[in-house]
Amino acid sequence: MDTIYLDNAATTAIDKEVINVMHASMLENYGNPSSTHQVGRAAKASVETARKNIAKHFNVTASEIIFTAGGTEADNLILHNAVFNLGVQTIITSKIEHHAVLHTAKYLEKVNNINLVFVGIDVNGNVDLEHLEQLLEKHQTTKCLVSLMYINNEIGNLLPINLVCEICNKYNALFHSDTVQAIGHYSIDLQKTPIDFLVASAHKFHGPKGVGFAFFRKGFGISPMFHGGDQEKGARSSTENVHSILGMEKALSIAISNIEKDKKQVLELKKHFISELKINFKDIAFNGNSEYLEESSYTILNVRFNKQNEMLLFSLDLNGIAVSGGSACQSGSNKGSHVLEELLKDASVDLTSVRFSFSKYTTKQEIDATLYKLKQLL
Repeated sequence: MDTIYLDNAATTAIDKEVINVMHASMLENYGNPSSTHQVGRAAKASVETARKNIAKHFNVTASEIIFTAGGTEADNLILHNAVFNLGVQTIITSKIEHHAVLHTAKYLEKVNNINLVFVGIDVNGNVDLEHLEQLLEKHQTTKCLVSLMYINNEIGNLLPINLVCEICNKYNALFHSDTVQAIGHYSIDLQKTPIDFLVASAHKFHGPKGVGFAFFRKGFGISPMFHGGDQEKGARSSTENVHSILGMEKALSIAISNIEKDKKQVLELKKHFISELKINFKDIAFNGNSEYLEESSYTILNVRFNKQNEMLLFSLDLNGIAVSGGSACQSGSNKGSHVLEELLKDASVDLTSVRFSFSKYTTKQEIDATLYKLKQLL
């Protein structure tokens, strides 16, 4: 039985070209970048070349890119640095952020007594920008950091990122965005969109797992969370994951080179899926903005069926269809989606919701086969 993989917001298949780059690096580029001999210098040079190439995609300098083990570490590094190094006293975020931000912010509130403030969201999960401005005005006597994700990983909502940048700039607030679901899928020019801090995770755009990066706008010093070495210009102690960094650079290059082509292809699949779901299922609903193509990521569709079926994800899995009921980061627990619990305040939260997420490898035949199986199961 062939697997139909529709959980690309959780992770993506590694591009074969990326595997080739990593394989070659494993065979030939085995030096420690901190070593001073020629083998180490070769590894160091390859890491720095990758850093420069990644920086160019965002119109920033190489010194503003810090390699990490992924998006979660990058979020933690940024939030900790904002409090411990930059003097941030107030963090403004939303209750539907990724737990890499929410749990870290709550920890900083508990341990460092920062002000943790939540901006309002509407029934579809859109940030109330008027409320955000009111909060920034209220707390403008303290150093503020706004942390709002560009694309929600569960419902796919797009944040009006440029408007948030303008509001933060008006009140001299720092702006951090978890951009894990956006990098490699949307173009970001950090000179035109002045986000102060953003993050990436390679496995979201057909690169390897366990590697990512944080962007720190020039002028903000970085206080490390890990101690024991001076790697990453003293910002992150740990021997660089050379092969994965090179794989990430290749994956990002491929993704950005093909953004418009891939977007058009995947968007057509999402439109087709939405249309067929509406035809075949009575009273179907879509969580967040995921139904609206201009207001959500083209890669994510969060569907709410008008019934309870606790075994649906399991049944789909038995039939070779991989999907998610929410954030895959929570899939190992019995907890429901904190995002849907926040949005669906009524009995609809108990109905069965499924997150389908697509990639350039998804086919129309797979979408149709999934629809057929859903009709059988429901």
